[in-house]
Amino acid sequence: MHWLRCDSYDTTFYKERWINEDGLEQRLIVTYSLKYRDYERSIRDRQVERAVQMLDTPSSIKKKQPNDPKRFIARDYCTMHGEVAEKTVTYLDEEQIANEERFDGLYAVCTNLEDDVSTILKVNQRRWEIEECFRIMKSELRARPVYLSRRDRITAHFTTCFTALVIYRILEKKLEGKYTCEEILTTLKKMNMLVSEGDGYIPAYTRTDLTDHLHEAFRFRTDYQIISQRNMKKICTKTKK
Repeated sequence: MHWLRCDSYDTTFYKERWINEDGLEQRLIVTYSLKYRDYERSIRDRQVERAVQMLDTPSSIKKKQPNDPKRFIARDYCTMHGEVAEKTVTYLDEEQIANEERFDGLYAVCTNLEDDVSTILKVNQRRWEIEECFRIMKSELRARPVYLSRRDRITAHFTTCFTALVIYRILEKKLEGKYTCEEILTTLKKMNMLVSEGDGYIPAYTRTDLTDHLHEAFRFRTDYQIISQRNMKKICTKTKK
């Protein structure tokens, strides 16, 4: 086993190549971090404490989930001679705890990328952003469900959603990541303008720190008492550049 040092991550890593069942070559990158080890141990210690408390009320111990403290509780339904026990014995599963401790601090990534290990790890650390994009698409931008049947209309629908997602990400960067997606979209939807014949446009929204930040980021303002038609045309022209 060949372990190498990766200083930028305060960790070591192990590389291995193999051919998977589909005949494709893959790389296994296993990282080990002392910080990650301590983090996992602190979480498990709290879960073990909860499991010990549950032993006082064994009747409440039912289904076990993968990350549930109940996974550290074992039950015996028979005696040491193999006979059915009259009473179920519930106890802390020390073997399960020890088995999980073996993997503390280890994190495995399987990939077919040929980049440097540090580059692959950086990409993997940003995976949450991809998952967040899917969440925003489904919840905030309402990409699903799709009540369409023609292929061209389905393509147009998702093209619109992806374009909106790109625009949102640009807004997020411009606003330095200080606001949530819900805050940004809600504010934009409420930034309405009233048309006053002969005068121009009157803002019909409440000025906030977010609206101020939007104006500063894009270098124009719509929160004056009245915006003349001439100035509004300048703003529209500026947004098209």
